Amino acid sequence: MPRSHRRRRDSTAGDASFERLLAGWKRTEVRHGREWTVQPVSASQALKSYTCPGCAGEVSPGTAHVVVWRADGILGDAADLAARRHWHTGCWGRG
Repeated sequence: MPRSHRRRRDSTAGDASFERLLAGWKRTEVRHGREWTVQPVSASQALKSYTCPGCAGEVSPGTAHVVVWRADGILGDAADLAARRHWHTGCWGRG
């Protein structure tokens, strides 16, 4: 049987977003005794709308903001990343 030159979907495709987030510039912050990973998202990278947990307002597409997730969670990196939240940069700074 001839080989297919089409790229096959792999079972690790869900890990692609994890790797993409981890590959960008990010920092670790400690707040209220917990360690958080904070990754800035530029306006050109912000393609979707999110609800900011700091003010309950909309983080509109095209708005620079930060993505925040636990860096010290007990369920592992994948679970922490799945629970990430998009914050307005100012709201995260005030929190």
